[in-house]
Amino acid sequence: MAAIVYQTDKRSGITYAYESISFWDKDKKQSRSKRTLIGRVDNDTQQIVPTDGRCRKDKQEKVLLKTGPVVAEISSRTFYGATYLFDKIGEKLGITNDLKNSFPDSYKKILSLVYYLILEKDSPSFRFEKWSALHKHPYAKSISSQRSSELFASIKDDAKNRFFTLQAKRKVDKEFWVYDTTSISSYSKTLSQVQYGHNKEHDPLAQINLALVFGESSMLPFYYRKLPGNIPDSKTVKHLLKELDNLGFSKVKLVMDRGFYSQENINALFKAHLKFLLSASLNLSFIRNNLDKVFNSVRSFENYNDKYELYTTTLQTTWEYSESRVYKQDIAKSSKRVYIHYYFNIEKAAEDEKTFDKKLMILKNEIESNNRIKENENLYAKYFIINSTLKKGIKVTLKSEEVAKAKRNYGYFALITNENMDSITALETYRNKDVVEKAFGNLKERLNMRRLLVSSEQSLDGKLFVQFIALIYLSYIKKQMQQNNLFKNYTLESLLDKLDLIECFEYPGKTLQVGEILQKQKDIYRFMGVEPPSSL
Repeated sequence: MAAIVYQTDKRSGITYAYESISFWDKDKKQSRSKRTLIGRVDNDTQQIVPTDGRCRKDKQEKVLLKTGPVVAEISSRTFYGATYLFDKIGEKLGITNDLKNSFPDSYKKILSLVYYLILEKDSPSFRFEKWSALHKHPYAKSISSQRSSELFASIKDDAKNRFFTLQAKRKVDKEFWVYDTTSISSYSKTLSQVQYGHNKEHDPLAQINLALVFGESSMLPFYYRKLPGNIPDSKTVKHLLKELDNLGFSKVKLVMDRGFYSQENINALFKAHLKFLLSASLNLSFIRNNLDKVFNSVRSFENYNDKYELYTTTLQTTWEYSESRVYKQDIAKSSKRVYIHYYFNIEKAAEDEKTFDKKLMILKNEIESNNRIKENENLYAKYFIINSTLKKGIKVTLKSEEVAKAKRNYGYFALITNENMDSITALETYRNKDVVEKAFGNLKERLNMRRLLVSSEQSLDGKLFVQFIALIYLSYIKKQMQQNNLFKNYTLESLLDKLDLIECFEYPGKTLQVGEILQKQKDIYRFMGVEPPSSL
């Protein structure tokens, strides 16, 4: 199929006309097009004038006879299948509408950059111009690297918070919200929040931390914030609660891992009248001492769950709450009801015991061979009686009671909550928090955030926001793929590539037309909860 395509050179303002011929590439199994320059469009007559040295007169006459006077309107043939999916997801989740309300002047640019980030994995911003020429997208124009940097810098906190509020109101009222953090490394020497801290991936670089809040049922993110790289998880909860209060969320249920457990945090959650579900270490005296009360009954037959192949029981107990009251200059104390769910996994206990025994063997060999390691001195003293004589040499005896004490709680783990729920519901709710871990993977790998490549705070804040919007789309698509068992046949990338082949045609004065759609492509749309576009 041949068509006349027009493109304006931004530097000179000249509009050029090309003859575009579409053909099927058998090797790549894609529809391709070949463009041949015909000439430039005369501003007064709107006719195509051959460019010197590039078109012969006979070709000009042939084109003029074929087309007649040319109206300065653009016809185009672009890829549409994947961006159509994003359009519909944006409508379905309210993203487009919420962005429009929060960023009325730039929401189309934000959406186009989001689409580009998702479809062009790891591609730098200067490649957007090429992608834009081949795809139909909300902004419908190219965005240069300089313009994208200006866009990032224009994204302000008040508009972001408006978007967060609008999105959070769309979440399920009674669902838990999963909260977690990750570290993002940076080479920058100018970003104030780039600091050395505990890096979860053992990267030696300085970093910032990124905190995310997800809906546990919807599996979609709706809030994030940037933190200095040296702030530990346990110190972020109070600030999160303040932020949620500022955004107007009074009834919140939070799911968090053991890194957020502290007496201060649990007191803060009670003070804010929020529900919580936290993982808790057995090394904590409060958790360990309460386990003693049910230790002999946990592993009984009636407590065995066949689905998860573990034993479980729930203990209702009290939390000694304290609150410092500045206005009275005293500390108010009271008892709060909490539930501790205990779980015992035989396989985990056996594995932990095996690992511990191997460690003891290594320590024993270090002592007997007189190759002691300074860092292990406390362990030597804790688990062994060491006697040394000139005649018999070094004799090592295991402290059986200490070893038994160390092994006593192997295979156990605990969840603590102030929400009245059974232990299996609590376990399933907590395990759903792995959606955040997967989201962090998407941010770093798919959205090119393994290293921060910006030098100003304003650009960093704006880029993080655009990447966060892209994460919402990715999270929705992955959720639909999991629920419909699509990962058996597709990766996320191959699924999007399958749709990206679908083309659309735009002609002056005519409605948009969509090319051929295969049945497998229609099935993908429906699995995504979207009706396929109408083809020719």
